[in-house]
Amino acid sequence: MALANPGVPASGDLVVIVDSHSLIYQVFHALPPMTSPHGLEVGAVHGFLRDIATILQQWSPTYLLCAFDASEVTFRNALYPEYKAHREEMPDALRGQLGIIQEALKLLGIPILSIPGFEADDILATIADRAGSNGARVLLVTSDKDCRQLITPRVSMLNLRKSELFTAKELQEVWGIRPEQVVDFQAMVGDSTDNVPGVHSIGPKAAQQLLEQFGSLDGIYANIAKVAGDKKREKLIEHRELAYLSRDLVKLRTDTPVPEDWESLRRKAPDAEGLENLFRDLGFRKIAEVLLQHTQAASSNSPQSIHEPGTDEEFRLSPSPTPQVVPSVRLSSEHYRTIANVSELTDLVEVLRKAPCVSIDTETTSTKARQTELVGISLCWAPGQAAYLPILSPEPNRNLPLGAVREKLASLLADPKIAWIGQNIKFDAIVLKTHGMPLANILFDTMVADYLLDAGGRNHDLGDIAKRWLGVDSIPIQALIGTGKSQRTMDQIPIEQVALYAAEDVDIPIRLYPDMHERIVAEGLEHVMMELELPLIQVLVSMESIGVSVDTNRLAALRDDFKQRVDLLHDQIMEIAGERFNPDSPKQLSTILFSKFKLRVVKKTKTGISTDAEVLEELASEHPLPAKILEYRQMAKLLSTYVEALPLLIHPKTQRIHTSYRQDIAATGRLSSVEPNLQNIPVRTPEGRSIRSAFVPGPAGWKFMTADYSQIELRVLAHCCSDTNLCMAFENNIDIHAAVAAQVHGVPVEEVTSSMRRNAKAVSFGILYGQSPFGLAKALGISRSDAGQFIDQYFAKYPNVREFISDTLVDCRTKGFVTTLSGRKRILKGVRDFQSLDENKKKQLLEPERMAINTVIQGTAADMIKMAMISLDRKLRESQLPANMLLQIHDELVFEVAPEAVDALADLVRCEMSSVMPLRVPIQVDVKVGNNWAECEPL
Repeated sequence: MALANPGVPASGDLVVIVDSHSLIYQVFHALPPMTSPHGLEVGAVHGFLRDIATILQQWSPTYLLCAFDASEVTFRNALYPEYKAHREEMPDALRGQLGIIQEALKLLGIPILSIPGFEADDILATIADRAGSNGARVLLVTSDKDCRQLITPRVSMLNLRKSELFTAKELQEVWGIRPEQVVDFQAMVGDSTDNVPGVHSIGPKAAQQLLEQFGSLDGIYANIAKVAGDKKREKLIEHRELAYLSRDLVKLRTDTPVPEDWESLRRKAPDAEGLENLFRDLGFRKIAEVLLQHTQAASSNSPQSIHEPGTDEEFRLSPSPTPQVVPSVRLSSEHYRTIANVSELTDLVEVLRKAPCVSIDTETTSTKARQTELVGISLCWAPGQAAYLPILSPEPNRNLPLGAVREKLASLLADPKIAWIGQNIKFDAIVLKTHGMPLANILFDTMVADYLLDAGGRNHDLGDIAKRWLGVDSIPIQALIGTGKSQRTMDQIPIEQVALYAAEDVDIPIRLYPDMHERIVAEGLEHVMMELELPLIQVLVSMESIGVSVDTNRLAALRDDFKQRVDLLHDQIMEIAGERFNPDSPKQLSTILFSKFKLRVVKKTKTGISTDAEVLEELASEHPLPAKILEYRQMAKLLSTYVEALPLLIHPKTQRIHTSYRQDIAATGRLSSVEPNLQNIPVRTPEGRSIRSAFVPGPAGWKFMTADYSQIELRVLAHCCSDTNLCMAFENNIDIHAAVAAQVHGVPVEEVTSSMRRNAKAVSFGILYGQSPFGLAKALGISRSDAGQFIDQYFAKYPNVREFISDTLVDCRTKGFVTTLSGRKRILKGVRDFQSLDENKKKQLLEPERMAINTVIQGTAADMIKMAMISLDRKLRESQLPANMLLQIHDELVFEVAPEAVDALADLVRCEMSSVMPLRVPIQVDVKVGNNWAECEPL
C-alpha cells in the first residue's frame, strides 16, 4: 500500500529510534573489552553495531534514528542544579569510542539526532509523539524507565539486553499503573540514578496505591485530607514542592527542535568503501557483511509501507507473520533427523567424512563421564543439518546397537583429518573413549572460547552462550528430565524429545564457531586457545580416564582413628562448656561462647553473631573452647570430606578415583579439580599427610612421583619486574625468603633468624595478593605500624616490584584488562587511577586491583604448568615410558611410574617443566619419589 505523502510516516510504517548513549553504556559494561588490530579499545563499538544489525535484521524499520545526548547540561539543570550531579564521568575507555560509533553510523547512512540543551530521551519523546500521531508504529530502543511515559497503543519499548518488549500490559504488571500515570509515579518515588528527589518515604507500592485511588498527582493533593496514614500524608504535604519539581524533571519534552522533514530522516545509501576501510581498521568482518547487506537493502526500498496497516489495539510489533519477542528465536528443526537403522548410519558417516568440521555431543544418564551410560550421539555438519543416533531409550525397537554404532563411528572419530567441535567437548571425549570410540582431532570448544573471552565474568553453559551470541533460546535440559525428586534420566525420555534437544546441542556450536573464532583472533587469544587450552583437553581426557588408586585398607584404618579422635574432642568440648550442646550448630555454639562465657563479639552477620574460623582463631587466646572447636571442626571435616567419602568414589570397574578438571572456573587460568576435589587435600598437618598416604600407585611395585615448581610465583614476579636484588637471589640459588629478610633487615643471610624469614615470606606472598599493612599485621601478630614499616622496607630494597604493581594497574585501568605472559586476558573493572593516589592508599589495594596483580603472576604460573602437561603428555606417548600422569595440584604434577623408569621420568619432567616458558631467572623443579603420595622424598 503506497503512502499518500511519502515524506511523512503513516499507518504501517515502523519508526525505530535508539537511545544511543544508554545502549552504548550497556554494551560497554556487559561485554568484554575488545581491541582493534591497532590497539584501540573498540568493544563498545562492536557491541553497539551488533545491536544495530539485530534491529535491521529483525525489524526492517522504515525509519531508523539514533539519538545522542548533546551535552551534560540541559534545561533540567536550570530547574534543579543537583540533577544528575553525582553521576560518574564517562570512562576514558568509552569516551574514545563515541566518535567511532558516530562515524560508523554516518557511513551506514543512519541519521544521528543530537540537540543542545536536551537529552536523548526528549528526542525520543518528540519523535514518538510526531510519528505516532501520524499513525506510524514506534519502537523505542531503550531501558530508561522515564520512557515508559511515552507508551501508547502505537509506541512500545524494546530492551535489547533483556530481549523484552515493554508495552502498557507490562507496565501494569510491573508498576501497576497506566502510561499516563508514569510521570506522577516517578514524581513521588524519585530516581536515585538521575538524582530526582521525589517524596521522602513514598515508595513504589505507596505511589501505586495513591494513583489507583486518586488518579494523578494533582488528584492526590486536591484530596490530601483523604490520604490514609498520618506519616504518609505529612510527607506529601512537607515535600509538595519537591514532588512537582520532580514531575518537571522526569516529564519528557515533545517539542524539541527535531527536523520536521521526514524525508531527511530516512536512511541514506551506505558509503560501502568508507565502511570497508573503517571496519578493516577496527578488525570487524562478520558484522561488516551483515550491516552492509541490510543498509543497502533498506536504502534501495521505495518509500512504501513495508508493514501491513495495523489497528489501534495495544502495540504488538511483529517483524514476521508470527508475533514474537525479539531478538530471541528458536532454531529451525526442519533438517534435523533421527537415524533409524545401520544403513542410514552408514550413509551419514559418508556425509560426515566430506565435512570440513563436525559438531558432536553425547547424551548420557549421568554427568560422571567415566560411569555414565551412553544414551545417544548427535552430530552436525552444517548449520541446521543435524542427526541423532539413539542408543538407549524407552523405545528398544528404535535403538541402534552400541556395537554397530562403534563399528561405524570409531574410525571416523579417530581420523585425524576430521575436525571436531563441541561444547565442553572434554566430557564427550571421555564418554566416547570409555565406550571404545576415542576422539582424535579437537578443533574448537565453545565453552572454553567463551571463558577465554571473559574469564570469571559470566556463565559459560550452552544456553547462555546461545542467547548472548545468536539470540537463540535453546531447550533447557530441565524441560526434558525435570528437577528435584521427580527428575528422570535421559534414557527414560522419548526419542523425539531427546533428538530435538541433542540436535540443538550440536547445531548451536557449529553456528557459533566462525564468529567465536574470529573474536578469539581479534582479541589476541588465538595462541592461548589453539596452543594451550585445546591441546590440554586431550591431556585431561587421558588423566581423568586413568584416575588414581587409593588404599582402601589404609582409609578404613584412618576412619577408625579419626572417628575416635572426633568423639574424644566432642567429649572435651562438653567438659569445657560444662553442659551438653551441639558443637555443629552455630546458634548453640554462639550461646555458649557469648552468653555463657561472655566472650567479646568479633563480628556479626545477618543471622547473628559469627562463629566462623576467623572469629574462633581470634578468640583462641582468650578461652580454651574456641581452640578446641577449631580442632574438632578440622578433624570432622577431614573425616567426612575425605576419609569416609573417598571409598564411595572408587569406580567399580577401574578401582580408581576419577576426578574431573574444569578449565572454565578459575579466572586466573588455573585448573579446578571437582567431583572430587583432589587439589585441596591438606599437606601441612599430620592428619592431612596421613590422608595423602592412602594415594598409591596402581600397578604393583610402581612408585609415586611428584614434580613441583619451586616458588614459581615469586620467580614470575622477579621476571616481570626485573628487580636486580630479587633476580640475583634466584640466580645464586639462595633461599629467597632468607634473602628478602637479609635485604630488608640489612644483615647477612646467615644471620637471618626463623622469625625474620617467616615475616619476609609473609610479605613476599602478601605483595602478590595485595595484602594491606592491616592484613599483614593480623597475619604476623604484629602492630599495624610495624607491618607498614616492613612493607616500606621491602619496597625500598625491591623498588622494581612497586613499579611493576603501579604499571600493571595503570595498564589495567587504561585497557580494562590484564594479561599473563602467554596472552591470557582477564577483564577487570574498578581499578583506580593509581598514579594519582597518595602513598597510604597505594598500600591498600582494592579487590579488582589485587585480582589484577594476582592474575598476571598466578595466571602465568598456571599457563606454564599447562604447557608442561601438554609437552609431557606428548613425550610420554612418544617414549612409551611405563608411567602415567595422574594429577595436577596447581604447581605440582603427580605421576605413577615403574621402578626402572624413575630416573628417566625425573630427567624428562625436570627438562620439560623448566623449559616451557624461559624466564629471566632459573626455574627450579623439585622431584620426589615414594611408595605413596605422603612418603615421597627428594630424588
